[in-house]
Amino acid sequence: MTMTSLRKLGTSDLEVFPLSLGGNVFGWTADETQSFAVLDAYTAAGGNFLDTADSYSAWVEGNSGGESETIIGKWAKARGNRDDLVIATKVSQHPEYQGLTAANIKAAADASLRRLGTDRIDLYYTHFDKPEVPVEEIIGALDELVKAGKVRHIAASNISAERLEESLAFSEREGLARYIALQPHYNLVSRETYEGELQAAAERAGLAAVPYFALASGFLTGKYRDGEVVEGARAAGAGKHLQTERGRKVLAALDDIAEAHRVPVATVALAWLAAQPTVAAPIASARTVEQLPALVRVAEVTLTDAEVERLTEASA
Repeated sequence: MTMTSLRKLGTSDLEVFPLSLGGNVFGWTADETQSFAVLDAYTAAGGNFLDTADSYSAWVEGNSGGESETIIGKWAKARGNRDDLVIATKVSQHPEYQGLTAANIKAAADASLRRLGTDRIDLYYTHFDKPEVPVEEIIGALDELVKAGKVRHIAASNISAERLEESLAFSEREGLARYIALQPHYNLVSRETYEGELQAAAERAGLAAVPYFALASGFLTGKYRDGEVVEGARAAGAGKHLQTERGRKVLAALDDIAEAHRVPVATVALAWLAAQPTVAAPIASARTVEQLPALVRVAEVTLTDAEVERLTEASA
């Protein structure tokens, strides 16, 4: 891994590959053997930034949550590469650890550490904000985890601009651990959630954005086309974008730019995200090793200003 391919994560000391590998498929559509193969291929390409959550993949029949963390932990132990990795996980959605009370955050973190087989979580997100819990309680609990050495840095996902700023202000005022990153739902066909107040708040605070659904559940890979039947766990959600004028305009622009760079459509979609203010590393998952090259090539592709603008206009 060349140091030049790494990006600093916000104001922290974490340096990450510009594509975060999503662990939501591990233990769901990718079994342990497939997951190990994908993780091997990702790190062989220079990747070091793994994204998971304690709830992945509790929605699958027979699963109880934590399957993804367990697979990542087994793999890291087998490869002996824990110190080379930046592991991010999340709290609030595990069936046994619901919410963001102080007691729940601490218990969930200990459970995640056991599954991951590690003594620290590099980046710990609040998965979904719980407005009924005061930010003072949430930040206080996260700060205790940082002071105990169980968590290196804290971050937030699925949070409003108002709650984010309230959290940051409390951290500053009390000298406690402070969010360094934000994980928003953000991609070429879903810009509304992040752009605006939330992005402005992140920019003011120097937070790094690590967008999830970066490829719109697969739509921005280009495999969804008129007349094509795509099978898969996320096909229905991704296919809906093909029915919109915005979706068709985005695909047309992606096709042209991908051809110009001689890269897959997915690479260009990720490169647009990587070019956006605050974005450090989009998250994308791969069920098979064959899906991975299109994702990691984002580290090699820089779009021109005109190409970024064309995609921005197509997706407006």
